[in-house]
Amino acid sequence: MDLAIANYGTNNVRILLGTSNSTFATQITYSTGPNSHPYSLAAGHLNDDNILDIAVTNYGNNSVGILLGRGNGTFMSQTTYFLGGVSPYSIGIGEFNNDNRMDLVVSNNGTDNIALLVGYGNGTFASPKMYSTGSFSSISIAIGDLNSDNRSDIAFINNDTSTTGIMLGYDEFFPIQTTYSSGTSPYYVALGDFNNDTQLDIVVANRDSNTVSVFLGYGNSSFANQTTYSTGSKPESVAIGDFNNDARLDIVVANNDDNTTSVLLGYGNGSFANQTKYLAGSWPQSVAVGDFNNDSYLDIIVANFGDNTIGVLLGYGNGSFANQTTYSTG
Repeated sequence: MDLAIANYGTNNVRILLGTSNSTFATQITYSTGPNSHPYSLAAGHLNDDNILDIAVTNYGNNSVGILLGRGNGTFMSQTTYFLGGVSPYSIGIGEFNNDNRMDLVVSNNGTDNIALLVGYGNGTFASPKMYSTGSFSSISIAIGDLNSDNRSDIAFINNDTSTTGIMLGYDEFFPIQTTYSSGTSPYYVALGDFNNDTQLDIVVANRDSNTVSVFLGYGNSSFANQTTYSTGSKPESVAIGDFNNDARLDIVVANNDDNTTSVLLGYGNGSFANQTKYLAGSWPQSVAVGDFNNDSYLDIIVANFGDNTIGVLLGYGNGSFANQTTYSTG
């Protein structure tokens, strides 16, 4: 498994090609432009060639960059799409207009909207369409079918109002959202089926209340009120996977202020065990999961903003993890 990293401070995207033993090959760097400050990225098939491509938010110059993959671990130079006077934070890939071509949706910090860029299926995109969120700090988004109509919908975070919003997709049109109260200063959102009812649920990392909120979905775009679980200090990112091979989804959280990750094992009924914490690097800001050593067990990878590293915590398949191994990102 390979890694793509958005380096805010050095204005580039770096690719680390994985080996079979959880180590990574020499980095390949792709510029996103002077003062672009790339903040987040997503990978997907953007030009129908079955090769992964990258979409990145360039916070510093108000643009989205597209890097098309060549299939050998390298990418073409980015093509940019400017969003106007907005600062893009989070980006997601989904199919919103039923044409079997991938589209992009972007959360814009400092404005009360998100942007939709409709894809043409050849790696190019239409000009952005803006949809109001009612909040000036929508900093994270997740994409999934939240009302069982086989169309992509959006869950997003309103950091300034401490709410989670839902926008339902209707062929490039998103009606006014429904919002749910979360913890204080929600920072990141992810989707998964936590109670095995085949309906998507929501988990939110609440930075200033040191919790995650779980909203169980009814499959009709409505959700139960939140249940909260304690994390470490200042949780800024959350990821989902089955860490103990019991066919129940678990949660991992990056805790920015105490340099840890928290693992919360799921019971399969929408509830979770108390956290187990593992040391990360300095100021962990983002977390993801994958099998990096080909043992069929999920591992954890953490982006450590404070020391410019990534940390890999190999999973044992029973819900526990080894101490992190770190790699410099430059």
